[in-house]
Amino acid sequence: MVSYSSSQTRKLVLLSVLTAIALLMQYLNFPLPLFPSFLKIDFSEIPALIGAFLFGPISGVVIELLKNVLHFLLSGSETGAIPLGQIANFIAGSLFVVTSVWISRKINGIKGMIIGTAIATILMTVLLTIANYYVIFPLYSYLINWTVTGEAKDALIFYGVAPFNLLKGVLLGLLFIPLYQKLFPILSMQVKR
Repeated sequence: MVSYSSSQTRKLVLLSVLTAIALLMQYLNFPLPLFPSFLKIDFSEIPALIGAFLFGPISGVVIELLKNVLHFLLSGSETGAIPLGQIANFIAGSLFVVTSVWISRKINGIKGMIIGTAIATILMTVLLTIANYYVIFPLYSYLINWTVTGEAKDALIFYGVAPFNLLKGVLLGLLFIPLYQKLFPILSMQVKR
């Protein structure tokens, strides 16, 4: 039988709460003007960032994974049995969280958090642009018979998806940093008790 210390129990409870908050925030998505309507912004990476900054990047990835698995189980997927949207969300969120935490641990303080979220935003945008072009859009074409090719595909990815991811990363950083500065002293005290 596994026994948990009270600090491990608090960590598990806090990670569970952060996962639940992330899932709820994922449902509070909305489209932005000037972007394709299927691109919806949500701030569900913020709880994963909080978990990652408190307990390490693996915790943030676990929150991202659980959030997307639960979202698929509760809502399904537009592509049927393959949760392509949730997989893309998991990759994007995990990449953003891990990069932000890793860089901010190399550069201490607010400067590290700003640089971390900025580099995470750029990296997420570049890698998701490539993934959308070569993997995600072709899979959508195959799975739901959604055909966007040639100049239409280029325009959608380079003038829709890429700027959307860039804007999302900037907004996440702008919301997360001041929120984390307010919450960190309270949360870290709860975990250490």
